[in-house]
Amino acid sequence: AAAAGLSLLSLRREVAATQDHVRRALVHEPRGHAGMYGAVVVRGGAAAAGAHLAALFLHGAGYSAMCGHAVLALGRFALDYGLVAAPSRPETTVRLRCPCGPVTAFVPWDGRCSGNPVRFHSVPAFAAATDLAVDVPGHGKVVVDIGYGGTFYAFLSAEQLGLDVCSSKTRDLVSAASAVTEAVKKQFKLHHPESEDLAFLYGTILTDGKDAFSEEPTTNICVFADEQVDRSPTGSGVTARIALQYHKGLIQLNQTRTFRSSTTGSLFTGKAVQATKFGKYNAVVVEVSGEAFYTGTATFTVEEEDPLKYGFFFK
Repeated sequence: AAAAGLSLLSLRREVAATQDHVRRALVHEPRGHAGMYGAVVVRGGAAAAGAHLAALFLHGAGYSAMCGHAVLALGRFALDYGLVAAPSRPETTVRLRCPCGPVTAFVPWDGRCSGNPVRFHSVPAFAAATDLAVDVPGHGKVVVDIGYGGTFYAFLSAEQLGLDVCSSKTRDLVSAASAVTEAVKKQFKLHHPESEDLAFLYGTILTDGKDAFSEEPTTNICVFADEQVDRSPTGSGVTARIALQYHKGLIQLNQTRTFRSSTTGSLFTGKAVQATKFGKYNAVVVEVSGEAFYTGTATFTVEEEDPLKYGFFFK
């Protein structure tokens, strides 16, 4: 997609209003599935200001502001498909623009192709609220933290909901997390320092409660958008969770933590690398590291007479 003079947030609004059938055709069945996620590479105006590329992020219900795992993949893609002139060994800096703002990826390069692990620095991350009491229908009062890592999430231990993030059924975790998301949306008003377009709660991340610094991995599950489940440990969620832990004094700068996805067991690491300010908030720049792999290429066909050409969706 080429953006003719539109900011990336404006382009996100424009695509949602006029081209949403393309998202549905690609992300929904039969070309996608209920957990499908995608990134649209943007060149032109929206990718200006020194970035190698920009991206819009697509999911089953709409458009996100940030996706850390997609950034890992896009960093590799940018090198392997020639979007960065003269990559350098052993690591090349790839500058991206995401709807949330500028993001920098650091991608291994051996002179022929990209590799893993990829790491990135996102927009400043901060604690929007801590120890917030929320009344969740069916679960009573729970205490949540709200963190921003390119998008906003509510965080709480699964134990508060009578669940175990490692052993409970995913369906039960999804239902409980979604109930928390809806409750927080009704009971807490979010503000973003730069744009009200970004002042929305993307989802809830249930954790094992292990927020104090440890060399051992901490496990979480992210339920976002319309009950969609992240397969990764959630790059923007790791960013926000590190910001919360730093805000609470549980970790220091450059202390690395490992985060495990309860759905696939995949791992990311995260650390706060720099203290900063973001609007009125004390914030940190967080470095997230993880892996992204190629699985193939595809050509999708849409036939005009197909009554389901723009896809269908089962929950």
